[in-house]
Amino acid sequence: DVQLQASGGGLVQEGGSLRLSCAASGGTFEEYSIGWFRQAPGKEREGVSCIGVTEGGSQYVDSVKGRFTISRDNAKNTVYLQMNNLRPEDTAVYYCAADLGQSSSYALCHSSPPNWGQGTQVTVSS
Repeated sequence: DVQLQASGGGLVQEGGSLRLSCAASGGTFEEYSIGWFRQAPGKEREGVSCIGVTEGGSQYVDSVKGRFTISRDNAKNTVYLQMNNLRPEDTAVYYCAADLGQSSSYALCHSSPPNWGQGTQVTVSS
């Protein structure tokens, strides 16, 4: 199975930007759909953005559309989440997750994938 390492979180002011990275090792990276999920204190985990095995298949939760962009670099075994115009409500622990058997980015974002990385904290101050 693939192992995932998330990084890039931090503290940023409202309106600022961060880029999260999810580096994978093991497995055949290009065959995995990858997603970013987040969980804020007292809230349920939600699928933020997911990408299928090709960049043409990507999914975003409504609250981040137009602000976040997911991309993948198969040569570097890495998926990125560029987060612009951050808001305090984006504050959460962000996790990346992968599923070899799921080709649909929409389905991935609405499931519990089998492979998870550790979280990275994103804090947006107002």
